[in-house]
Amino acid sequence: MSVDTQEMERMFSLPVVSVDRRPDGTQLLRSGIPFPDTYTRCVGDWFEHWAKAAPDRLFLAERDRAGAWVRLSYGEARRRVLAIATWLLGQKLSAERPVVILSDNSIEHALLMLAAMHIGVPSSAISPGNSLMSKDFVKLKGNIELLRPGLIYADPVERFAPALAAIGELHDGVVVAGGNSAPTAGTLPFAMLERDADEAAVMAAFARITPDTIGKFLFTSGSVGTPKAVINTQRMMCSNQTAKALMWPFLAGEPPVLVEWLPWSHTFGSNHNMNMVLRWGGSVYIDDGKPTPALLERTVNNLKEVSPTMYFNVPRAYDMLVPLLREDAALRESFFRRLKFIFYAGAALPHHLWSALEELSEATTGRKVMIVSSWGSTETAPMATDCHFDAIRSGVIGVPIPGTTLKLVPSADKLEVRVKGPNVFPGYWKQPEITAKSFDEEGFYMIGDAVEFVDPARPELGLLFDGRIGEDFKLLTGTWVHVGSLRVAGIDAMKPIAQDIVVTGHDRDEIGFLVFPNIPECRRLCPGLAPDASLVDVLMNPEIRSRIRHGMAMMKGKGGGTSTYPTRALLMAEPPSVEAGEITDKGYINQRIALSRRADLVEFLHADLPDKTVITVHAAI
Repeated sequence: MSVDTQEMERMFSLPVVSVDRRPDGTQLLRSGIPFPDTYTRCVGDWFEHWAKAAPDRLFLAERDRAGAWVRLSYGEARRRVLAIATWLLGQKLSAERPVVILSDNSIEHALLMLAAMHIGVPSSAISPGNSLMSKDFVKLKGNIELLRPGLIYADPVERFAPALAAIGELHDGVVVAGGNSAPTAGTLPFAMLERDADEAAVMAAFARITPDTIGKFLFTSGSVGTPKAVINTQRMMCSNQTAKALMWPFLAGEPPVLVEWLPWSHTFGSNHNMNMVLRWGGSVYIDDGKPTPALLERTVNNLKEVSPTMYFNVPRAYDMLVPLLREDAALRESFFRRLKFIFYAGAALPHHLWSALEELSEATTGRKVMIVSSWGSTETAPMATDCHFDAIRSGVIGVPIPGTTLKLVPSADKLEVRVKGPNVFPGYWKQPEITAKSFDEEGFYMIGDAVEFVDPARPELGLLFDGRIGEDFKLLTGTWVHVGSLRVAGIDAMKPIAQDIVVTGHDRDEIGFLVFPNIPECRRLCPGLAPDASLVDVLMNPEIRSRIRHGMAMMKGKGGGTSTYPTRALLMAEPPSVEAGEITDKGYINQRIALSRRADLVEFLHADLPDKTVITVHAAI
């Protein structure tokens, strides 16, 4: 989208794609960038290198209880990792008795994860949502039953007390209380793990690690079926970063500096971002904020103090950040000062947010910031494609990464995409039947997503994410509704009110939208309302309803038939629930779960005689 061409060519390798077409319509896509036969053995090799080459360089920083930054260098991190790994060696840990981490991102979390990997023991960071936002702990119990951990770390341990009590009979491991914990009976303080170090013993275990050694178990988000423990080998993680180095050569010249909240229980934060930092000796300022109304202020304060060189986040976060960037000059100047590019993941970035970020960056620095994305999954650690070029529009997920083959298979009126390469997982832990069903007869992982070409005649322009095969549905007319693209179009048409959308209409005559509103923006658009006006008053305000109706009319006016626009919409007073699985760790709406959980509202939305709260496109604007 018209960024500085010379700057882009300096930063990224030009995309080169080969396409092999089969008679049945199947296409095989590969990167034209050569991929080496050998590369780094394990993630720990990068850590060892930087601890010796740049021992005083900042590795991690986090806020303490008083709000001050606590900083950890690479050299000090290695000293602590050796001590922790020494203690772990005496605990009879293995893939059958791994380390489980119940914690937000933190320095201790990172050190424990690295120490376990340094001696060939997998760790598994489990989404805090399973242990802090659940009432029955069903998912967490399933996680623990599958892994049978030999150690569970929790910080602060008292915060996780109900979860730990719920899983107490499911494991025989020691419970380690993080450094922010109050003294708690039956737990071991984390400081006890760091008393002694036997470097020779740790490095002997480190030398036995191979590319096939399991580094992590990462659980799927549960967007399709029950969460599963994905085996993440050292080969998967290292091949991903080798491909990244070939596509992003600028990383070799400037270690990345991140202000990062994306959870290490998820593949993107853990494998893409943290491993990239380790590969290039970068620095991570752990962001104690999140894209929620309660925690966004922390993110803003962190970004005012630390200027990232690249920024990774989900579209929901940019929706919340853009108004603040417009209003706050100090935030805007700090955010864009060193920023080389913005990366969005989880879903397509609505066009109005893309344009706003470009305009704000150009006004602040004199140049448009580059906006990129990629695509993959927990099973591909995580990249399978990467947009290492100036995309012509939002939603472009790039081209195959070096060393990876994409198989595009015609499915109804879509192209189902499958993946093969060193980045692809060997299987789900202790679930051989599910594993077998996840691969086709040629060994390609069937990820369940669809893609389309930006231009079939020019594959180097990249692929567009075309939604999940399982999300799309047919209207009674037999016409397919492509949920992914329709959702993004709806958010853009109803800006800035629609923060996210659930698309309804399966086996019906017409499409409906359950709209999750951006409440601060809604209040801003209703200056006549009292600041403490109820949410119902905000959502029923004529200005808000008129804007939604106008957006629906715009979508209908573009033509394309009934599968391309909604005829009715309902504003959600209840936000999407993380606990119920409506929001994944990647920050996007799980359409299937949201539709199931709100089935009564779907029926209400599609009633023959719409209620007054339902906004219809047929009514006068």
